[in-house]
Amino acid sequence: MDLFILGAGMGVVGGILPNPLQLIALTQAALGRWGSAIFVVLVPPLTVDAAFLLMTLFFYQLIPLGIAHYIAYAGGLLVTGFAGYGLWNLRRTGRENAADAKPYSLAGVTVATLAEVTAPGTWIYWVTIAGPILAEGQSHGYWHVVPFFAGSWAGYNGAAVLSTCLMVWVAGLNTSFKKYLFLTANVLLLLLGISYLMRAWFGRSF
Repeated sequence: MDLFILGAGMGVVGGILPNPLQLIALTQAALGRWGSAIFVVLVPPLTVDAAFLLMTLFFYQLIPLGIAHYIAYAGGLLVTGFAGYGLWNLRRTGRENAADAKPYSLAGVTVATLAEVTAPGTWIYWVTIAGPILAEGQSHGYWHVVPFFAGSWAGYNGAAVLSTCLMVWVAGLNTSFKKYLFLTANVLLLLLGISYLMRAWFGRSF
């Protein structure tokens, strides 16, 4: 259950934090093209995650479990640091404009997806958070870690769709509402980072 909660929490944070794909989805939703908006929010991230899952699984089969355990410490520290920086930077956040989004086209969605692939947060999550969880599956069986990824998938999809709907329906692309979502995501991320560090410290990973 703890893995499911941790995964769901990470997924919710990922779904709330703004990204280029969500900006495209917002413009489509604002135009009433909800099918396109939902597609952009869900399908490209799922494709990216599938590729990163395979790559991370292969990488963690090559390194000793002891090293994976120390990477878990690094992951917890990076997550808490990322959350702290996000909270500190929140007061300096400028106004976001949906016009900055890439257009809804194959090229626009591809560029936004590539931006997601190269984003530091994506690599931090897969290499230092999800990776040690996969390494845990080597010693306890991969079915043991399925709840983490199931929770992450459900949390991300639910939060991404809900936050997009709220920003269009409730806030009308209002920046102040985005700011509250960003604040909520970073506070949750900070708590999850601390929880992940405690999990590594008390040796529950391996």
